[in-house]
Amino acid sequence: MIAASIVSAAAMIALGILGLAFLLTVYRVVAGPTLPDRVLALDMLVAVAIGFIAVIAIKTGFTLYIDIAISLGLVGFLATVAFARFILSHDASNGNEPSASPILTAEGRSKPPAGKKARKDSRRKKGGR
Repeated sequence: MIAASIVSAAAMIALGILGLAFLLTVYRVVAGPTLPDRVLALDMLVAVAIGFIAVIAIKTGFTLYIDIAISLGLVGFLATVAFARFILSHDASNGNEPSASPILTAEGRSKPPAGKKARKDSRRKKGGR
């Protein structure tokens, strides 16, 4: 009987902590200053929902909830990948290519990224080979 009461108390504490995490994450979704912040918060909401499902599965003893949590994890992963691709395509269409940022040397001067130099060297010169 004592083990059941310990598990029940731990489940209640876990639900309280998950509820607080849920509220803070919803705040980040609403107030997030940038789109990547919001995407990361949505991914965190999926993780918190998986936590809720897992705690409820332990509390009730239904193992079917674990399968639902695994499925939600897979869908959440795919959604995160889709959002990341959207952010990359959105930045590229605005001219903000992530690899085009200058690289600072030890002296504090900026040098062009390695990809730019390689493309410049690979071009053929006019009139000769």
